[in-house]
Amino acid sequence: MKVIVILGPTAVGKTKLSVELAKKLNGEVINADSTQVYQGLDIATAKVTEEEKEGIPHHLFDIKKVTEDYSVSDYQKDVRMVIDDCMKRGKLPILVGGTGLYVKAALYDYQFEPTSYKGDYHQFSNEALYQQLCQINPNTKIHFNNRKRMERALDYYHETGQVLELKEKSETLLYPTIFIGLTCERHILYERINHRVDQMIENGLLEEAKKIYDSHIRTKAILTPIGYKQLFPYFEGKESLEHCLDHIKKDSRHYAKRQYTFFKHQLPVHWVDVNFEQFEKTVQEAFDYINRK
Repeated sequence: MKVIVILGPTAVGKTKLSVELAKKLNGEVINADSTQVYQGLDIATAKVTEEEKEGIPHHLFDIKKVTEDYSVSDYQKDVRMVIDDCMKRGKLPILVGGTGLYVKAALYDYQFEPTSYKGDYHQFSNEALYQQLCQINPNTKIHFNNRKRMERALDYYHETGQVLELKEKSETLLYPTIFIGLTCERHILYERINHRVDQMIENGLLEEAKKIYDSHIRTKAILTPIGYKQLFPYFEGKESLEHCLDHIKKDSRHYAKRQYTFFKHQLPVHWVDVNFEQFEKTVQEAFDYINRK
């Protein structure tokens, strides 16, 4: 049995497509978004709602508290158990999300070795960390905005003397896999991202973010998603709400661009142009491609 992967940035229709394909193909949906594993981070992460699930089983959502650590190697163990369980029950596993490293860790023969070393990098900017990383590995593919990954690579090098990317590098898929990416014209995507942020406010993002702000919890689970930390200056009276929302929109657009870059260079994706007016045509195109494979 194959594994289906639905990739793409926020606001492009991944959730809807995954549910429709699950209904057609006797499938179950598995989260591949690093922010949606956490409880209470719902609106900013665009987590699937019970209504959107339409009765389809969804896995690896809301499995951790925001105070708990959860690494990509933890995800690798969990997701492979879910994939294997789905297959044993005759269900098609459908991974959906925007975290490329989660997808690669799930499906490729990556070997993660836990390290005990943890450096203190708070005084370094992203650019400074990136320069350190380039000294270790001039051919690094880690983006300088991916701070968590840069820190992990530096920790791994300081403990083992080895380059993390070379250790993890593998092009061997563990499962027969079909990768489907959703795409559209850039200006349309950016309009949808901007609109989604406005919709998040209507759905209660301010209340959700204020609750998080008042908790004084500042773990990576809180600081990684776009949509919470950008509102903290508003709660502190330092910035206007409009300015903070513009910041969320800008960061979301930049993140979407980085996601596309990763998917196009790291994974063998079949791209589908989304028809937002007649989404059933998008579903049918993806369905036909899966059947041809």
